[in-house]
Amino acid sequence: MKIEIWSDIACPFCYIGKKNLDEALANFPGSNQVDVEFKSYQLAPDASPYSGQSYYDALADKFGGIEQAKQMTNQVAEHAKQAGLQFDFDHMKPTNTWDAHRLIHYAKEHNKSDEMTEKLFSAHFTEAKDVGDIDVLSNLAEQVGINQSDTKAVLQNEEAYTKDVAFDIDEAKQFGITGVPYFIFNRKYAVSGAQPKEAFLQALEKVQKEEQATPAFESISDETDATCADDSCGVPNQDESK
Repeated sequence: MKIEIWSDIACPFCYIGKKNLDEALANFPGSNQVDVEFKSYQLAPDASPYSGQSYYDALADKFGGIEQAKQMTNQVAEHAKQAGLQFDFDHMKPTNTWDAHRLIHYAKEHNKSDEMTEKLFSAHFTEAKDVGDIDVLSNLAEQVGINQSDTKAVLQNEEAYTKDVAFDIDEAKQFGITGVPYFIFNRKYAVSGAQPKEAFLQALEKVQKEEQATPAFESISDETDATCADDSCGVPNQDESK
């Protein structure tokens, strides 16, 4: 089973959704048969690097003032607590996530995309680190087992993994994705938003049953010698082909 997850490191519900999916997989008998792939998405592609501005100030215009922004983040923090997460909006650093997405793609080559994504979410929402800073990102990479200096060199090359990130974002448009998190199972079923683990379990079970019901590979053609293999072709007996 393949699960593709479009998400953004700056999206609180993406972290909550990942946590709920992780718990669902922990309670799913066929979890070892599930391949999870993280896809890039940017909620604010034009966001500036961290400038010292508070998270509340960054959201003030969007929500009609700092107090309204605080009310919204308090509600999100409560959702996070229910998922077992602790968000520190008071010290959170608003920033652009483009380089963080490039890092996730780099981590895929080391089979560390899940660990890297989890570390980035935690760094941003819980530890209040600047996940737009290359030094911070390379340090986080080292914490999941990827060489720090190599990572920094990769991220300093602005072209590295840009096509991969852009491809994911373009593919999201093709699927009509306008909000994240967005989960696609086997390119057939979609789950939108930070659903509870029970909803993810239902989706996992549904897809598993469908896979198990799929018949084994079976040839339904009549036997014939009219095939080519390597550098030779077999010609069927004329009488048998009538």
